[in-house]
Amino acid sequence: MKPVFPQDLASWLDHLEQLHSQEIDLGLERVHQVAQRLALPLRSEQRQAQVIMLAGTNGKGSTLTLTQALAQAAGCRTASYTSPHFLHFNERIQLDGQPVSDALIIDAFVQIEQARLAPTPISLSYFEFATLAALVIFSASDADLWLLEVGLGGRLDAVNLVDTDLAIITTVDLDHQAFLGETREAIGAEKAGILRPGRPVVLGSRVMPHSVLQQAEQLGCPVYQLGRQFEHQTAPDTLTWQWQSKQPQSCRWDALPISPLPLDNLASALQLAALSGWQLDQQQIAEVIRTTQLTGRMQRLGPWLLDVAHNPHAAHYLAQRLSQAQPVRRLALLGAMADKDLEGVLEPLLPWISAWVVTALPTPRACSAAELAAQVEQLGGQVLYLGEEASGEAVHRFLVAELESGRYDEVLVFGSFFTVAQQLHWLSGSTEQVSCATA
Repeated sequence: MKPVFPQDLASWLDHLEQLHSQEIDLGLERVHQVAQRLALPLRSEQRQAQVIMLAGTNGKGSTLTLTQALAQAAGCRTASYTSPHFLHFNERIQLDGQPVSDALIIDAFVQIEQARLAPTPISLSYFEFATLAALVIFSASDADLWLLEVGLGGRLDAVNLVDTDLAIITTVDLDHQAFLGETREAIGAEKAGILRPGRPVVLGSRVMPHSVLQQAEQLGCPVYQLGRQFEHQTAPDTLTWQWQSKQPQSCRWDALPISPLPLDNLASALQLAALSGWQLDQQQIAEVIRTTQLTGRMQRLGPWLLDVAHNPHAAHYLAQRLSQAQPVRRLALLGAMADKDLEGVLEPLLPWISAWVVTALPTPRACSAAELAAQVEQLGGQVLYLGEEASGEAVHRFLVAELESGRYDEVLVFGSFFTVAQQLHWLSGSTEQVSCATA
């Protein structure tokens, strides 16, 4: 009997969520078998497009978005794959910076499902299915550049099916220890699994675990590290910054505009552009920096500030940015996963928060509002409201009322992609159900 496939994207996504017994199931064997059945161009010699793969604890999304914008400014046609999404699955798969259509995704899903089922069925996770869909769509496109963001770790992530021509590891810090290991060295080794023999790697942090450098040396990868082969420096007036690189050739850009996005990530994107040989002038680079924005990364919508910071490294950066802003009466909304280092996330932010609201999230992986409230209060924070409903609607109404009362000037939303997506959903007036953070 011929299989009956879903007719719309929402039904397909429901189908994907039921396919596999585990939400996160690292390993390449199953997904590689399906990729082979689809005859996807996984090796460099099988495709015309350049591939840049991005791994790291934090900074992947902003570095990818900036790199994409630089490539487009240089005249490249781009294809990008990121995860998770905020409001629409299509955000994950983009051509020339625009989400692809439902029809294109559904067509890719049909091809994958046919390949998955025959000759013998192979189980795929939601993320594996989504990754294959991106590769199917990119393979049929005329893109010059594929930008692929690793979902979790690197070595065993489905994105690592593809041989990369140029890799970047943005940062390595403690997160997802249950899957990646308990130390920075162990996590670094997992992320370094995306490296390929002789292919360049950009390291977007001044401090990298020895395991990353060791893997690069063993594979003969040319290394371009922040603080060594390239550098950035803020001007004394703090209104501009400069970037310079020693390799692949000496290059320097002065008086670049300040961005809400981290300078380390801006500098890393410029190094990727230099290694790719894109021809860009000062005006083009400055325009990219001025205009590039990223959902959920220091994103300001009126009195709302949204940031997906969900581990200590990201929380320290967020606290640094808050310390540089004008003092305000700031209300924080926190929703977080149960496996996070909550104390490590909360401690750097406590001095910059006047009061707290905590919320449940629509996933079994999340902390309850009561657990979050207990943690905040244990560290000395004042909790005004516990949102127990998964939709976040009551929490949103409470936050709006607090802003309208004049008691608070700003609401900081952070702790998880889910938390940010939940509030974006209500801020946008969307009627669609929030399901953004399914990996």
